[in-house]
Amino acid sequence: MQIVQRFVLARLRNRRFFSLDELNAAIREAVADLNARIMRKLGVSRNELFAQIDKTALKALPPLPYQYAEWKKCRVAPDYHVEIAGHYYSVPSRLIREELEARITDRTIEILHKGARVASHARSDVPHRHTTIPEHMPSAHRRYAEWTPARIKREAAKIGPATIALLEAIMKAKPHPEQGFRACLGILRLARSYGSARIEAACRRGNDIGATSYGSIKSILQHGLDRAYANERPPDDPPIRHGNIRGTDYYH
Repeated sequence: MQIVQRFVLARLRNRRFFSLDELNAAIREAVADLNARIMRKLGVSRNELFAQIDKTALKALPPLPYQYAEWKKCRVAPDYHVEIAGHYYSVPSRLIREELEARITDRTIEILHKGARVASHARSDVPHRHTTIPEHMPSAHRRYAEWTPARIKREAAKIGPATIALLEAIMKAKPHPEQGFRACLGILRLARSYGSARIEAACRRGNDIGATSYGSIKSILQHGLDRAYANERPPDDPPIRHGNIRGTDYYH
């Protein structure tokens, strides 16, 4: 390196350059001249020496450029996700409570167990959210993979607003909504036995008393506790029009 530095500085010391590109071009020319010169002690040029010794030992560059990575040890939570920089990434559910290693780059998250990669995700900077691969779910969760929160809300809307509110509460109470799908679908299926009106009334009672679970709604229905709510009219309903009922205008 010192030889190159001295040669280039000696060659260019009396020249003036008006741009970085012009300077770089002159340096490349000087270095090429140095490498082509015959070395007196060896009788060959640096280019020839490189071709004889170094070139044959070179390997192809890797297909991807080097990426700086950070490493972090993390333990798998009961919901089969690990937390990295405030975001949650799934791993195979069989690894629950195991300690894993995460290789973190600016684009990817690789998760390893005993040196073997078990999961790979595109990195997300959205905090408090989950990135889940369906294959990582336990079989009980995979059965609901075709469902989404939006689809569950659409089904609940066919029953009523109280049902929507209760199912939303169930999903929000879970680390990620998929864990609440089983309870939500169970409540929707209760309509086959009890009818939509009773489900809506039971959900209204459940919302009022904070009993937002499948077991609570089923118990309300089994004990007939929804019937007191079944006769209640939603507060936003328009007033009943009847000849024997005086409206508010009667008193003005």
